[in-house]
Amino acid sequence: MSNQDSQPDMKLFWGCFIALITTAFAFITRAFLVNAEPFWPSTFGLDQVQAQELFGAGIWPFAISIIVFSLIIDNIGYRAAMFFSFICYALYAVLAFQAYGVVTAEGLTGDALKTAQVEAYDLLYMGSIILGLGNGTVEAFINPVVATMFNKDKTKWLNILHAGWPGGLVLGGILTILLGEQAAEDWRILIYLIAIPAVVYLVMLLKAQFPVNERVSSGTSYKEMLAEFGAIGALIAGYLIFRQLGMVFGWEDNLIYGLTAVATIAYGFYCKSFGRPILIFMCIIMIPLATTELGTDGAISGLMEEPMKAAGQHPLWVLIYTSAIMMVLRFWFAGPIVAKLGPLGLLATSAVLAIAGLYLLSTATGLFMVFACATLYGFGKTFFWPTTLGVVSEQCPKGGALTLNAIAGIGMLAVGILGGPVIGKLTEDSIKVSVEGATSTETYNSISKDSTYFLGDYTAVDSEKLGKLVGDQKLKVEESIQSGKQGSLASVAVFPFFMLVCYIALILYFKNRGGYKPVEL
Repeated sequence: MSNQDSQPDMKLFWGCFIALITTAFAFITRAFLVNAEPFWPSTFGLDQVQAQELFGAGIWPFAISIIVFSLIIDNIGYRAAMFFSFICYALYAVLAFQAYGVVTAEGLTGDALKTAQVEAYDLLYMGSIILGLGNGTVEAFINPVVATMFNKDKTKWLNILHAGWPGGLVLGGILTILLGEQAAEDWRILIYLIAIPAVVYLVMLLKAQFPVNERVSSGTSYKEMLAEFGAIGALIAGYLIFRQLGMVFGWEDNLIYGLTAVATIAYGFYCKSFGRPILIFMCIIMIPLATTELGTDGAISGLMEEPMKAAGQHPLWVLIYTSAIMMVLRFWFAGPIVAKLGPLGLLATSAVLAIAGLYLLSTATGLFMVFACATLYGFGKTFFWPTTLGVVSEQCPKGGALTLNAIAGIGMLAVGILGGPVIGKLTEDSIKVSVEGATSTETYNSISKDSTYFLGDYTAVDSEKLGKLVGDQKLKVEESIQSGKQGSLASVAVFPFFMLVCYIALILYFKNRGGYKPVEL
């Protein structure tokens, strides 16, 4: 198994696959519990801000733990990381059940109930952080394990592995819908759902023989691994990590910049390298890539959910539909497509499809056309993430688990810190144009407010001012706001366009060097 000439242990692969399904189950059940009634919002008295803080508590530890665990995973071993992830899932369940017990105790009313809800919220928040750490640890061990098992065919098998994420969303989404009535009586049943794949992967991997990472088996030192990522890679990852922690804990900008500088200088001084240029280039591409894949999902789901609700269908079917596309394409078609186009050709083709899908979605009307355009976009975004991991693993094998996982962590952090706010700004700009075009500049000014974000000032719709409008004027403004939200998808296409230019540059670079070839240790 650790040896490239021996037959890979497929039980080990499927154990990793089911571990990734567990992370998807955890994601979709929490999304449902946090956002839907009569679950956590009513049980724990959450407002929208608290609900999203609770949801976010399960996301940022995910991204940070991928990067941090990659620094030590070769020392502690994949088996230890696997056990740690399972323990995290178990602790999350325990804390969620405790929170349930706190607020459902007999005789709770008035101030006593509010006090209990605050206590329960703290338990859920801590449980969400622990769950995020568990999800990140899963990613931290499965990616290098599979890249090592199939070191002659990394891109294909990393795509197949990452079919587990949309596959888990499909299966978890369907089960969540089917269990809706029972969950309304007792939402703990959705926590039990996570236990099913978690126990399965624990049993499958308990006695598995984990391979020695190719970086370790080739004799590449720990210092050489750090040098692949280099000081510039550390600067990008360090800034995103400290910025995310600063957002959570309310740190001043000077502290964030200071911590980033100290970490970058210390890292660069130790490894004496700025990092491999191609890896730094891929890190830069990963920021718009993650924004294109993850950042636009909410907007597209919103467009599709409205006609779904009008048709009397559950909005979760939207996520199930788009996830099913990704699952099928990654699982059954990644190998033949990679063989035909090559990893960079596949990425460039995906960028073209994503651009076309976003542009068409920005003006699509009717349920059929919205779904058709969303399908085109779904085809485009399917291969971005795992194929990027494949390229990094093939071109920077000396970086081992660190480079493979750090780029995933950078992508996830970049969405929340950079990509999400930029998409929000593009959306507000599009709404402004739409409202002014449908009514007047004066009308827009009467419902907007001035705001600022990390790139400067912008104007945004003020929901309180909007609520004061009445009659036909209110209806006309609301329609133009919805039209503006949809139209903003054309602006978002700038992200895959930038990626396409980068992929073409990489294709030309490798063509001048005799073609794309994986680096072998």
